[in-house]
Amino acid sequence: MNPSKDTLKEYELRHTGCRSDILQSFQNFNFALSHGDLEERFGERFDRVTIYRTLKTFVEKGIIHKVLDDEGGTKYALCKNSECSHDNHHHEHVHFKCLQCGNTTCIESVYIPVFNLPEGYKRTEVNMLVQGTCPNCIA
Repeated sequence: MNPSKDTLKEYELRHTGCRSDILQSFQNFNFALSHGDLEERFGERFDRVTIYRTLKTFVEKGIIHKVLDDEGGTKYALCKNSECSHDNHHHEHVHFKCLQCGNTTCIESVYIPVFNLPEGYKRTEVNMLVQGTCPNCIA
């Protein structure tokens, strides 16, 4: 059984080497990955545009979601919520960035508090990044 191949089939995506390898990377790591992380990992096998397009497709399909990084970049994490789709991502949980190892993880059990915006504002996405030290680095 190949989990990445099954996932691609479930989301009605054609199985390619790039899609499979990138999806396996997200399935194998429990922290968010950036385009640069993937480019470093697969740079000789897949060019940067192919990696970018694969990430864009995965976000659109609801396989991964964006995680904003404090350094101005974007990272991506696997959507673990079965309700995620191309129409609606349900990932309003806290993201935690370890200041020692630099890994950003989704804390699925901690939700972003509900709040009301002033009249005239319409939210489309909410992100919360908590920084500190992860359990691996504390040990």
